[in-house]
Amino acid sequence: MMLAYQPIRSLATINMTIFQGSTAAKRIFEVIDKEILIKNNEELPELEITNCKINFENVQFNYLNTKQKAIKNINLEIKGGTIAAFVGHSGAGKSTIMNLIPRFYDPQDGKILIDNQNIKKVSLKSLRKNLSLVSQDIILFNDTINKNIRFAKDNASFEEIVEACKFAAADEFINKLENKYDTYIGENGVKLSGGQKQRLSIARAILKKSPIILLDEATSSLDTGSEEIVQNAILNLIKNKTTLVIAHRLSTIHRADIIFVLKNGNIISSGNHEYLIKNCKEYKSLYQKQLK
Repeated sequence: MMLAYQPIRSLATINMTIFQGSTAAKRIFEVIDKEILIKNNEELPELEITNCKINFENVQFNYLNTKQKAIKNINLEIKGGTIAAFVGHSGAGKSTIMNLIPRFYDPQDGKILIDNQNIKKVSLKSLRKNLSLVSQDIILFNDTINKNIRFAKDNASFEEIVEACKFAAADEFINKLENKYDTYIGENGVKLSGGQKQRLSIARAILKKSPIILLDEATSSLDTGSEEIVQNAILNLIKNKTTLVIAHRLSTIHRADIIFVLKNGNIISSGNHEYLIKNCKEYKSLYQKQLK
């Protein structure tokens, strides 16, 4: 009787465990079974890069959960080898424009061209091969620094990784670690500071050597000391590349060749910093608020 007591008691909790498991499984299968809308089609030609010129032609987009357009009738041209910045209040459409280039989403209307090639009519793999994204949200794996950076280029030599880290101002702090490049950094880089994680992200982008760089204000969450180091690393990254920058801190975009000012999904003005200060009230207001 005493031996049978505990197993019989355990039977009473089975029902609750089954319900918990089935509820969790339902949520997981919703994600697994969701259809992938944007797939790589190997029959499409590869993207051929010449000047890295980017054009948006009458591009409109709204997210599936809303009928309101995130961006409306966007027309813009970014010349190859230049720096283009996007500024505006939250919800203006800056991140949407950035996310459309690597085809995280496809626009409902209009087309996006890179060197006069519609990005929907080239293979997805070749498109993303020519792009590097450095954002505030850095994805790192519970593995060594070496393998985290190698993620950008599987066949990279150790010398190439070290060189990329030197350009990204990461080599100095890596060499101070006990196991250097073989140091495990924990889940999502939990053992590193924000500035160190950001420099590893930049090292990845440098190692990839892609001609187009997308920067989603990589320094907005850093302290002043770390920001200066990361800014210098970014300058090494974007040299002679076509660069798109989302800027929350307007102090970071003085060097931009062209600045697009967005409001409610529309481009209301564009030009360099001096032109916009004189001719765009929205930009001038944003700039003065940040100075205060």
